[in-house]
Amino acid sequence: MVKEWQDGQTVLNQPAGHVENNESVIEAVIREAKEESGWIVKPIGLLGMYALTPFEGADTYHRLCFLCEVISDTHEPLDKDIISSHWLTYEEIMALPHRSPLIKACIEDSFNNPIISLSFVSDQFLQPKKVIQ
Repeated sequence: MVKEWQDGQTVLNQPAGHVENNESVIEAVIREAKEESGWIVKPIGLLGMYALTPFEGADTYHRLCFLCEVISDTHEPLDKDIISSHWLTYEEIMALPHRSPLIKACIEDSFNNPIISLSFVSDQFLQPKKVIQ
């Protein structure tokens, strides 16, 4: 878990982010985990797909939640928006404020739902067609 600032308070979040141009989803998982938690990970399965509209009229956020195996610590500085990275128990996580309700949903699904094979995640990045003039 990572601690970060939101609306003037420290909250917990899972390492998360966006897929960059020319990057696959799996590459994004590995990069975001490294940048935000300081750990190199290997995705082992897809836990689920989630959507959250935080309040009426807000954009809807879509999350793909992956379970990962830890490979090693990078000992590198974390993203500037991240305060710190922690290994916590379920009880410790539930006792602290969360950035979004998706955190609890993902963790509880990890206890109750089957892991979806990565073979169902297309990790192929398709290059745009070149325009011929």
